[in-house]
Amino acid sequence: MVVINMPRKTINVKDKKITIMHEEKIDYISITDIAKYKSGYPRDVIKNWLRNRNTIEFLGIWESLYNPNFKGVEFDLFKKQSGLNSFVLTPKKWIEKTNAIGLISKSGRYGGTYAHKDIAFKFANWISVEFELYIVKEFQRLKENELKSKEWNLKRTLSKINYSIHTDAIKDKLIPQIVTKKQSQFVYANEADLLNVALFNKTASQWRKQNPDKKGNIRDYATLEQLVVLSNIESINALLIHQEFPQSERIIELNKVAITQMSSLINNKQVKKLE
Repeated sequence: MVVINMPRKTINVKDKKITIMHEEKIDYISITDIAKYKSGYPRDVIKNWLRNRNTIEFLGIWESLYNPNFKGVEFDLFKKQSGLNSFVLTPKKWIEKTNAIGLISKSGRYGGTYAHKDIAFKFANWISVEFELYIVKEFQRLKENELKSKEWNLKRTLSKINYSIHTDAIKDKLIPQIVTKKQSQFVYANEADLLNVALFNKTASQWRKQNPDKKGNIRDYATLEQLVVLSNIESINALLIHQEFPQSERIIELNKVAITQMSSLINNKQVKKLE
């Protein structure tokens, strides 16, 4: 049975809870928990394992393969001393002296010695071949569950992206279209219609013909964003009129401003709060 406890994960192996820690995108398995299968004094079990010459050689080869910062000189000293009755080595000492990354020593609530899965399985094998096989089986089950979870999250993310594409398509309908050459050359009798075309891409009369069942006018159905932009381009239009810009030039500039501002406001969270 696999049990997931964030931020740690655990697997139950023959009624023993084995903690798994994710560090730097790598899984480390608690060999302190594994050692409890053999004895109620897991620290002593780990120390005895580290005294073994085969263990030191295995750890040294593993570090040489995966750790460019591994200190080989210190490793050679440990290898020479291993097997002697006076030789004692703790995980913390091994890590500090050789700059090892295969073992991690933790203190606190989730304290203990953790090992890369390659090393943890080797340790489990030293304790019991049967127990190692059960650990490998449960660990693989955990990874399969994680993969299924990732696949589910991927589908969920894709669903969100599709939803976003849909909503963006709706937003695109609100962003003004670029005025045509014909529209820019047309002389509008009412300056209000000039603003309508710049923002809504249609005059008031065109809107009424398209929406015969609706009461009021085009501005009564404007969104909050559109009303904000309308107020802004009214001020800009007044300034352009004062500067004697012809209507054909003003509508192009106002349309550019409307497109830019609508694009910005549609994604503005503060405006959404006002709505």
